[in-house]
Parts: sequence; structure tokens; C-alpha cells
Amino acid sequence: MTLENEALSLKLFVILSRTYRTIADRVAKDIRSHGLNPTEFGVIELLYHKGEQPIQQIGGRVLLASGSMTYVIDKLEKKELIRRQPCPKDRRVIYAVLTEKGTALMDTIFPSHQEALAKLLAGLDEDEKRTCMELLKKMSFYAQKLE
Repeated sequence: MTLENEALSLKLFVILSRTYRTIADRVAKDIRSHGLNPTEFGVIELLYHKGEQPIQQIGGRVLLASGSMTYVIDKLEKKELIRRQPCPKDRRVIYAVLTEKGTALMDTIFPSHQEALAKLLAGLDEDEKRTCMELLKKMSFYAQKLE
């Protein structure tokens, strides 16, 4: 690897980090305006789009440490947005299920959230978004292979 390539890699990392932080901060602000934090929103958004999920698997799907999962599930349960449901076939498995109140909330807020994301990413046209996604996936797959 050349010195120029190393310098470009560092610059790319800084740009990726700053871009992620800027977009994530704006998304978090949008989510907080609905009375949720980003982790809570991630959990109920997963349940909204994918249906009931084993609690043990939710953390991996929303990039949350398993130790924090119980805390988040408890908070969402207190807000009556989700409920725990034991698996009838395996007593060790507990599902998180979106309640009617949780579904109604997502029916109300998800369209505006999706619109906010579209506005944040409107700096790229559709082809540029596809290219960006392909390149980011390529970087991710390569980095994962290095482990």
C-alpha cells in the first residue's frame, strides 16, 4: 500500500465518520421528537416491519448489546408499545410483540420519519444512492473478512 493510498484511506474514514455523525444526529433528533430514543425506535421499527421477534435476537438486528436489550424492552413495555409473549414450543424463548398502541404509533410516525430520511439524503440522486450502497457494502464485506 502506498503512502498516498494510506492518506486517502484516512481521509475517507474521517469523511465517513463525519457524515454518519451528522446524519445520525439529525435522525436522532427526529426520533426524539416522537418521545423515543433511537434504540427504542429501532426495536419498534423492527417489530413493525418484521413482526414478532425473539428478544434474544433483537439486539443483533438493531446493533444493541445484549445486556442493554432487557432495559430497552422493559422501557417499551412500560410505555405499552410492546409486550412479551412466551413461545408456545420453547419455554426458553420470549418474543417481543408490538401492541396495538405501538402499531398505531408507528402508523403515525413512520411516514414522517421516512420523509425526514429522504430529505437528509436528497443530496444524492437515485443512481448515486445505489452506487454509494454498493460501495459501502463492498467496504463492509472486505473489512469483515479481515477479522
